[in-house]
Amino acid sequence: MPAAAAGGIVPLSAPILLAVAAGGALGAVARYLVYVLTARLIGTGFPLATLIVNIAGSLAMGVFIELAALRFEVSQEFRSFIAVGILGAFTTFSTFSLDAVALYERGRTLAAGAYVLLSVVLCITALFAGMTAIRRL
Repeated sequence: MPAAAAGGIVPLSAPILLAVAAGGALGAVARYLVYVLTARLIGTGFPLATLIVNIAGSLAMGVFIELAALRFEVSQEFRSFIAVGILGAFTTFSTFSLDAVALYERGRTLAAGAYVLLSVVLCITALFAGMTAIRRL
């Protein structure tokens, strides 16, 4: 589990930053390719591409985190490359999901619920606020 999700110290180093940047580039390209493929095959009338990346990214995050925690010894750089870089850029929902589950699994059920509720309500409100501000210019 990433140190932040586990409640630990978050390391900062040049190799980790490079791993995140490289993974982020791959994740962003993968997300765009899913969008293009979905738009060409199905159209853009429903945000199916976003739904696909959110579900796939969340599944991949769960699989990776458990494999890294229970089956394989992986470096912080590799964890950061996959979890923060690739999956973080592919879908931020996977990171959001991991943070919520980490709170829940640490017995912080109320905090997990508050995090989910606040994230959904405040992020949608912020989006509307940004749109409204620009429309009024």
